[in-house]
Amino acid sequence: MAEIIRSIRGMNDILPDVTPYWQAVEHILKTVLSGYGYQEIRFPIVEKTELFKRSIGEVTDIVEKEMYTFDDRNGDSLTLRPEGTAGCVRAAMQNGMLNQTQRLWYMGPMFRHERPQKGRYRQFHQVGVEAYGFDGPDIDAEMILLTARLWKALGLTGITLQINSLGSTDARLAYREELIRYFQAHQDQLDEDSLRRLHTNPLRILDSKNPDMQALNDAAPKLIHHLDSESRTHFEALCRTLDKAGISYEINPKLVRGLDYYGKTVFEWVTDQLGSQGTVCAGGRYDGLVAQLGGKGATAIGFAIGIERLIALLEATDALPERPQLDAYLVAVGELAAEQAPVLAEMLRDQIPGFKLISHCGGGSFKSQFKRADRSGARWTLILGEEEINNETVGVKTMATGEQETVSWCDLATHLRQ
Repeated sequence: MAEIIRSIRGMNDILPDVTPYWQAVEHILKTVLSGYGYQEIRFPIVEKTELFKRSIGEVTDIVEKEMYTFDDRNGDSLTLRPEGTAGCVRAAMQNGMLNQTQRLWYMGPMFRHERPQKGRYRQFHQVGVEAYGFDGPDIDAEMILLTARLWKALGLTGITLQINSLGSTDARLAYREELIRYFQAHQDQLDEDSLRRLHTNPLRILDSKNPDMQALNDAAPKLIHHLDSESRTHFEALCRTLDKAGISYEINPKLVRGLDYYGKTVFEWVTDQLGSQGTVCAGGRYDGLVAQLGGKGATAIGFAIGIERLIALLEATDALPERPQLDAYLVAVGELAAEQAPVLAEMLRDQIPGFKLISHCGGGSFKSQFKRADRSGARWTLILGEEEINNETVGVKTMATGEQETVSWCDLATHLRQ
């Protein structure tokens, strides 16, 4: 007997007992986003590898170690998208969308070859939100207020907001040199990762999760003390708006991004409910990316939320949405009933929009069919047998009470609606 082919490690099946929660979460996400005027954009899962090398950076773990890259039959190097921002910017540029302001969102799978662990998989799903062409701090505030509304709509608590400003490119370069001098003076305390990043990406040292590095990082110079005047004004205006809106936040000077096209506002929503995978949502300004990808410069800001991590947080905090209940299960006993049942089921679906009904298929005894009806969790079991066919009626059993009534076919929809 041939061995069963199994899924790839870190790429998981989402089974029918779980998908209702995904659907409920996705519905809430879409509803909140549309309420702010954001429109859905869909772009390919596969892009040219060069797109991610230019956006993420060739000397990064994602590009060097984690991307799923292959040559197609034409010899072109292609990559399964490891994130959504680059593809969204590419689509907006290619389709002439950056000549006016845009509010966009997308949802779907991303791929990274990293060590699978809870909340971090090789195929994972994200909702991403991007806005182009907005200069001021008002759009930064809108994105943070939008995410706060998402947590409220999902019934989530215990998520805290961290914000920081990365300033302008010039301010960041000057800060970078000061940071290198600081860490060089304490080089004997740096771990292997930090030593590797010292001259290539020193800001990422501040983001180290190594507890032995925390005291050293806490004492490091703070970027927020080296901001240019425009960035400082921008950040102060954002903080005032959040204060007026009643949004609590922590200014985290160690919240950074490792790529030069990020600047000014960065933010993350974090939780202590998911162990080491504590970031639920990460976002910030990336005003330099459009130009880096060959387009005419355009301001941009966005955020991404991992849906697996969101589902895990809902589960950890007992906030999973209720599963939608099946309305009815139609039991059909006998050949005539089996022929009539699909017709009756279609009549109900026509007369009651959104009615959720399973019509039994495959035959079987009344007892076996009724067991299936009971396991389905339906509110009603509808019973159709030879006697009901002859009288053009159906038995309606309310499963919560055990009460059973006989209702004519022509009155059935009205009866169930009531």
